[in-house]
Amino acid sequence: MKALQCVELGMPDKLEVNEVPDPEVLPEHVLIENKAASVNFPDVLMIQGLYQFQPELPFTPGGESAGIISAVGDGVNDLKVGDRVFAMTGLGAFSEKIVVPQHTVVKIPDSMGFETAAALPMTYGTSLYALKQRADLKEGETLLVLGAAGGVGLATVELGKAMGARVIAAASTQEKVDLCKKHGADEGFVYPTGKLDKDQQKLLSTFIKELTGGLGANVVYDPVGGDYSEPCIRATAWDGRYLVIGFAAGEIPKIPTNLMLLKGMKMIGVFWGAWVGMFPEENKKNFEELFQLHSDGKINPEVSDSFSLDDGAKAIAHLKDRKAKGKVIIRV
Repeated sequence: MKALQCVELGMPDKLEVNEVPDPEVLPEHVLIENKAASVNFPDVLMIQGLYQFQPELPFTPGGESAGIISAVGDGVNDLKVGDRVFAMTGLGAFSEKIVVPQHTVVKIPDSMGFETAAALPMTYGTSLYALKQRADLKEGETLLVLGAAGGVGLATVELGKAMGARVIAAASTQEKVDLCKKHGADEGFVYPTGKLDKDQQKLLSTFIKELTGGLGANVVYDPVGGDYSEPCIRATAWDGRYLVIGFAAGEIPKIPTNLMLLKGMKMIGVFWGAWVGMFPEENKKNFEELFQLHSDGKINPEVSDSFSLDDGAKAIAHLKDRKAKGKVIIRV
């Protein structure tokens, strides 16, 4: 079978599409014929050796895929050959076939296409967990979303609206802001890109406060980090919740902790993958909620770009270079 492999750490142009042996199904695992796989920012970091954990070389990146079960191992319950599913793989999704533990697999509705299914687990799973279990977002509160036109950003915009919040989308271009408004954002603005000096940080904080009538945002969803974090924390409301999602800007910010005290606020880490491992049944309930929201037309994963498996390296480069507006999919 074909697989996109990382044979040496570096940029996407180092990746190779190689023929590798077909995987064999294991007890309590299923074999999936992949139809689509989704590119996420951890893939960009992992191939460079910059992620929280690092697999041994060579490895096949890809944390989520959708397809059809072609074999089941001993001890598998509730899944059978022919089921349409998505899988939260962690690794290995950019391949024609993959073997995964049964607890990472979820059956998808017949009405949901494979590309949509591949685009849903990590972004919407992360965002619902962040807003529901971590931030306890309430109807009528103000939600500020940074990097709002990316995969997790658009998912958060849609989920925030579905939960009754007023959503403010922040993105790097007006085109991206317009896309966020198309997905339900009440307001949006373009923030400066690159290294922010103190004056730019102050202007950003002041602008957010003005948008919120001087009160600040009740919940801030931050997958960007870098120079954007502190000014957004300064624009957080009393008893606000600041969600640490990731660091797409490339730098982990150093935050003055006195701001937490002065605002009576909470800085909350969001590690969805770890939570899924500890609370799989709660995660399944979240996915049931997501399927219902999709059926009701309240969420709709935006697949902005689609690449073949042979062009998988280009798909990862597309995300790395911040050209994506929504999800990037690799067709298998």
